[in-house]
Amino acid sequence: MKLLKISMFLLLPALMSAQHLEIGVFGGMSNYLGDLSSNSQKVYFQNAGFSGAIFGRYNINNMVAARLLLGYSGLSGGDALASDPAIIERNLNFRADLFELSLTGELNLPGYQPYNLSQPFSPFLYAGITLYTAEPTTDYAGAAVKLRTLGTEGQGLPGREAAYGATGFAIPMGLGIKYAVSDKFNISLEAGARMTFSDYLDDVGGTYMSYPELLAGNGELAAALGNRSGELNGGDLVIVPTGTPRGDGSARDWYFNAGVSISYNFMDNGLVGSRGRTKRKAGCKN
Repeated sequence: MKLLKISMFLLLPALMSAQHLEIGVFGGMSNYLGDLSSNSQKVYFQNAGFSGAIFGRYNINNMVAARLLLGYSGLSGGDALASDPAIIERNLNFRADLFELSLTGELNLPGYQPYNLSQPFSPFLYAGITLYTAEPTTDYAGAAVKLRTLGTEGQGLPGREAAYGATGFAIPMGLGIKYAVSDKFNISLEAGARMTFSDYLDDVGGTYMSYPELLAGNGELAAALGNRSGELNGGDLVIVPTGTPRGDGSARDWYFNAGVSISYNFMDNGLVGSRGRTKRKAGCKN
């Protein structure tokens, strides 16, 4: 016990000296994997959207940091890009503006310390928890239509699932590299994935409800957008039995971010404690 106390006492100054706060911005691309990306088989570059964020990172020591991030991802997907004729015939598509609040822990290997550029480069890993909100929309009859509240799979009707929510949780995970341009500015490259607990980022996840039932239960617009395959053959109505698979059977949708971040280190400003940067001039007395 005595040896442990001595060790902690000796390590404490090193740990405290590594603590500092960063504020930064992130910019890059986002993408999506789900029912409308060839039945969760491919991520199409054509569907890439803009991703941006602001974040604060607290560096606990050289190895460990915590990051709070407020971000945006533009997501989209559609059957038109698939190579399977059966998927193309389904003829569904979506886009969504997704906003997230994420709290992640970061592990720097072998370690990162921009102060005096003592450890100016490090790969890192991260994981944590994300709260997001997104509303899938599609274009129909020349207008953008929000899909979630329509119930295109009969959500809310007897014997069908309840309506899915606009908000949900996801597990973020990723990796990157960071470099200290100076002891005040950092630049990072990173790529990450978010595993959601929803199959409805794209409004597709279950089975069809037949057109007459959906028309009677959730209205004309829900019925028209529940099955859009008829739009490819001149607008002829296509009716499939209730219970016919509409989604790919996967339980979760994913979205991804990759890009560059730039951040500023708050050191010696009284906010996170002074580093005591003092330079003694030659000949000066104590």
